[in-house]
Amino acid sequence: MSMDPLAEYNRKRDFKKTAEPAGKRARGKAGRRFIVQKHDATRLHWDFRLEVDGVLKSWAVTKGPSPDPDIKRLAVRTEDHPMAYAEFEGSIPKGEYGGGSVMLWDSGTWAPVEGKSAKDLEDGHLHFTLDGQRMKGEWLLVRMKPRKGEKRENWLLRKVADDYAQEGDPLVEQGLTSVLTGRSMAEIAADAGGEHSLKGKKGTTFTQEMEKAASHNRAKAKPHRRSSGKPPAFREPQLATLVDAVPAGNRWMHEIKFDGYRALVAAAGDQVKIYTRSGKDWTDKFAPLVRSFAALDLPPCLIDGEIVAYDKSGNPDFSSLQQVLKRGHGEQGEQDALAFHGFDLLELDGEDLSRLPNIERKEKLEALLRSAEPPIHVADHVIGAGEQLFERMCGAGQEGIISKKIDARYGTGRGKSWVKVKCTRRQEFVIIGWTKSSARARPFASLALAQHEGGKLVYKGRVGTGFNADTLSELSGKFRSLERKTPPAEVDRTEARGVTWLTPKLVAEVAFAEFTAEGRVRHASFLGLRGDKDAAEVKPETAEPAPEETEEEVKITSRERVVYPDAGFTKGDLADYYQRIAPRMLAFAANRPISLVRCPQGRAKKCFFQKHDTGAFGAHVHHVPIREKGGGSEDYIYIEDVGGILACVQMGTIEFHGWGSRSMDVEAPDRMIFDLDPDEGLDFEDVKRAAKDIRDRLADLGLTSFAMLSGGKGVHVIVPLRTGHSWDEHKDFSKRFAEALSMAEPDRFVATMSKAKRKGKIFIDWLRNQRGSTAVLPYSARAREGAPVAAPIAWGELGKMKKASAFTIGDADQLLARAGGKGLAGWGFADQALPDF
Repeated sequence: MSMDPLAEYNRKRDFKKTAEPAGKRARGKAGRRFIVQKHDATRLHWDFRLEVDGVLKSWAVTKGPSPDPDIKRLAVRTEDHPMAYAEFEGSIPKGEYGGGSVMLWDSGTWAPVEGKSAKDLEDGHLHFTLDGQRMKGEWLLVRMKPRKGEKRENWLLRKVADDYAQEGDPLVEQGLTSVLTGRSMAEIAADAGGEHSLKGKKGTTFTQEMEKAASHNRAKAKPHRRSSGKPPAFREPQLATLVDAVPAGNRWMHEIKFDGYRALVAAAGDQVKIYTRSGKDWTDKFAPLVRSFAALDLPPCLIDGEIVAYDKSGNPDFSSLQQVLKRGHGEQGEQDALAFHGFDLLELDGEDLSRLPNIERKEKLEALLRSAEPPIHVADHVIGAGEQLFERMCGAGQEGIISKKIDARYGTGRGKSWVKVKCTRRQEFVIIGWTKSSARARPFASLALAQHEGGKLVYKGRVGTGFNADTLSELSGKFRSLERKTPPAEVDRTEARGVTWLTPKLVAEVAFAEFTAEGRVRHASFLGLRGDKDAAEVKPETAEPAPEETEEEVKITSRERVVYPDAGFTKGDLADYYQRIAPRMLAFAANRPISLVRCPQGRAKKCFFQKHDTGAFGAHVHHVPIREKGGGSEDYIYIEDVGGILACVQMGTIEFHGWGSRSMDVEAPDRMIFDLDPDEGLDFEDVKRAAKDIRDRLADLGLTSFAMLSGGKGVHVIVPLRTGHSWDEHKDFSKRFAEALSMAEPDRFVATMSKAKRKGKIFIDWLRNQRGSTAVLPYSARAREGAPVAAPIAWGELGKMKKASAFTIGDADQLLARAGGKGLAGWGFADQALPDF
């Protein structure tokens, strides 16, 4: 038996025909390199390779690596590969072993976890960490017990739960281009110069040929362009109103209230600014965070969030943040583990997003920061169940939660669409004086506090605990230049005795049990200075009653009228469904011109389309003037909130169909849809197979897509896009894509509406992508037998679906649970541009 680990690799390949390098032992610079190559051979797979003893130990991962710890991926052990293969990207000739296109999908370094080593592979397992461009954190490889007669060596590749774990399959679904050249699989396959003969080449000639291949890829690599444009300007952030209880109902989304500094990040490529809540430019204070944002190369955007530090238990801790900001010049050092938790996106690529619903802005933020890594995070949220989150936060010693109305716009200042509920009382106070301490090592005993009320400062008592040696020293140093003879607030003689007064410029955050009847803080404890707050803004916070779960914003009459005779669902049932599903539906339906399918007497009677506003829908339904082909303009309908949906239902609406653009800019398409419409004789299995094929072909072009059961006979393949291209370009791309598929497989697909040509085929309906055309919106009910709905699904579950009408208006709870689950995380949102093909 040969002792050469590369003998099997060399035996299978003819290096005269292939661009692959001939096998030769080598060693990477670090000795622990890893790569992943996306390989479109007989079957698409991902080749996972670890450098061990000068060769690349290799596994073929059939469905690609998943960052979800609950997903185990089959990894078939293959022959060792030479180190020279570590940067191979190109084509292997058809007929050769492994013939097909190869993309360098990921690269980086690996290391066994402490106490483990590469020798563990001999025992059938390896626990290791990866530091790649896509795969990061802890992973496991475990060899499976072979079945009787099985020749291949099967392993399982699984992610270990850590900071890099994610739900679902985002690595494979979002990572569609080469980390070496930036090309898609289609571009690599079309590269005629990607083959290099290496037969018989050794030493210098082999090195020269490898450099020739590398030179070719360098020439093909897409230039890395920093995002153009300037970072958006600061804008006044929205503030939350303190309330006494968590608002109930599914119209609210709830987030952790982070114990840190509010910050707005304005970015455009490597230009990054960080502003405080009051608009102070604190970019210089957070240099490591700024570099992390710059590395993301974001398009011009304005992100709202919170900067936090963590205590020893890993919880956000304001005192730890204070320790960083008061040191030296108050700057974050390289070793200071500060993190940014983003929770809103106000601007993107020059587009003001503040008019969009909360839930849609959050989804867009998640898509924008999908490739972000710690210390940059997107704050998690839950819909409904806010009381449970609040109890967990209080039990963990956290500050509380923020609750936001799902369908609300982003405003400025304090309002009721954002409310906060605190586990403990803590407020900001202006420091107006200090009292002398009898202890020699303590420069002061307590601080005199005040807040602005009725246009003047009002005394609120003293705080004498919560200080350590550092804060005592820091505060006393600041007091010297602020001392004054007179009190800045009215204080009675007894309480003023022994106080050295200060000009009211410093703001402190103080925790306390309650206000006394005299308005003084009781059991107060100093938490830290607030350098991001202006003293003039400090006012008392009084908890208001929590917003109540309101009755229907629109009165639904004739609730008992039967709309679906076959299923028995009434108009009231339909309205209840839409009210329940609105938090999810609005992310796709709000602020988009819509056409309605109205069936005032039920779906079995006369139904009709309506797209123009007649003025009969009421104040919740809005209109936008849109230029028509003839040159004039008409008012088209759009909605913004749950009230708009219900107003349409009250007027007999069953279905909602939307444009591929926004009402704010109807000439900027942002959503492409391929509606797969099967001929009568075809089975749903044919449709599912077609949808997956279209997904794969779109992925070859570098586009992420999502699947939706239409609620009728077919499946919609949805491609979210950045704006920036015209309707003509939008239509032309979709038309050419559909026609290319129909030409490649004329027995399966057709790209024309002609009934005669559709016999036994699937019509790839690209006509939805014309200006003025519409497609049924996610979660819309359908005016069909059984009351089905258009339902988003994950690609991984499409194969299990028996029909396109798998869900009905009676399944609202199930649809909501699915929408919040890992399978549909990020469904329908991706930050990607229309390719220029």
